[in-house]
Amino acid sequence: MRLVRIISPLTILLLLLAAFAGSPGCANIIPPEGGPRDSLAPRAIAVRPADSTRNFSERRITFNFDEYVEVQNVQQNLVVSPLPKNMPIVEAKLKTVTVRIRDTLEPNTTYAFNFTKVIKDVNEGNEVKDFIYVFSTGQTIDSLELTGLVVLAENEKADSTLTVMLHTSNVDSAVIKERPRYIARLDAEGHFHFRFLAPGTYYLYAMKDEGGAYRYMKRSQLFAFADSAVKLDGTPHAPVKLYAYSIPEPPKPASSQTNTRKDNNDRRLRYQNNIGPSHDLLNDVVFTFETPLKRFDSSKVRFTTDTLFTPVTSGYRWEMDSTSTKLTFKYPWQENTSYAFLFDKDFATDTLGKELLKADTIRFVTKRKIDYGELRLRFRNLDMSSNPLLLFIQNNETKKAVPLTSENFHDPLFIPGEYDLRIVNDRNKNGKWDPGDFFNGRRQPEKVIPLSRMINVKANWENEVEIDVRQASQPGQGQTPGGRRPAGSTPGGQPRPQRTITDAPLQR
Repeated sequence: MRLVRIISPLTILLLLLAAFAGSPGCANIIPPEGGPRDSLAPRAIAVRPADSTRNFSERRITFNFDEYVEVQNVQQNLVVSPLPKNMPIVEAKLKTVTVRIRDTLEPNTTYAFNFTKVIKDVNEGNEVKDFIYVFSTGQTIDSLELTGLVVLAENEKADSTLTVMLHTSNVDSAVIKERPRYIARLDAEGHFHFRFLAPGTYYLYAMKDEGGAYRYMKRSQLFAFADSAVKLDGTPHAPVKLYAYSIPEPPKPASSQTNTRKDNNDRRLRYQNNIGPSHDLLNDVVFTFETPLKRFDSSKVRFTTDTLFTPVTSGYRWEMDSTSTKLTFKYPWQENTSYAFLFDKDFATDTLGKELLKADTIRFVTKRKIDYGELRLRFRNLDMSSNPLLLFIQNNETKKAVPLTSENFHDPLFIPGEYDLRIVNDRNKNGKWDPGDFFNGRRQPEKVIPLSRMINVKANWENEVEIDVRQASQPGQGQTPGGRRPAGSTPGGQPRPQRTITDAPLQR
């Protein structure tokens, strides 16, 4: 009798899978997704010539990595010291990066190639950081260092797009005419670190580079300079702090040709004013004209109050600026009051002969005092000998500048909003922050102390804040909010019998 072997369905399925797996042209088995992401940067496993080579005379350097790599933004990111006339050519192929040197190398000189942000892996984009290749055309490798910090003088913030430079010439014009000997980039906090420097005397600058020129091209360019030369002789050098500033370019005058073309179709005198839905009690009225005025006759402008247009005959004055385009009206405004300007058609004529086509009237109402907040600031550790100037900043624009004559500041009518505070050492007592001027006596910008926490001034409230200047320049420290309550009320919220607001003790 012949035996019949019964094969189970599971056995048949396993045999079929094995057959398909071994057959030609079958699909690859893909491992399951979701594994850990490669977060490691490429690692150099071979370098020719070797790092720290002496008596270097090659024209090509080759780096082999442990994975596939590519290069990015070589011209912007690669830092070569000393600064070459022609940047080397850097190319990547598979796991190899090749550097071709185009300059004639100087004798007895240490060269450093900083590849930070230049090389990354192909798959995950992990960048090689702190990768510096060094060689010397002489017998020794220079090893001196210089560190420091660059901040914007106006607010002490960092700008990592600035470049730090070392010159060997002490002539001021070198920053315009010559390229520096060494350069360094800033990190996100504004720190710089020069390495492999030769002994010598250097002149330290920082600037916003314009297309790789490494030159101070215009006054509106961010620029910083050290007060004295940096002497490197082998002893450790203290970190250097630089304050970057820019000098705004004067506004360009309006094109007379453009105004002439408008003149063919429009004979009306055109101007704007700063009167909003309700006029600020603290502001003058300013009229800004498109074209400079040739003539202004104040007798042909009537200033009135209330709904009956009662004339106001005194207490005000007109002022014209030097460009004859801004006309300012100064007057001690009363709160919640109606005013009006009545212009005769020929009250003013611009340099193109334009006048109003007909008489014009501007009506407006002033704000109420309860639309403002009362602000009290009390400063501790404030250096009164430095001519402190208090700046209130919104969106990087100075909204108010107040010279401080004591450690207490009080304003009963302060425009509500959130403000950053800065204290300027106002050297020349001109009531504003002044940038530096390298070519005019090597004058550094005025020192600024940014106070770390902004204040929020609420309308119709007593806003009281105590600030320790020494601590407030550090984030999260130095400011103590005082009592905040509706103006004209007691701490319990009950109305005061009088409108006068007295000092309240600050929370400590």
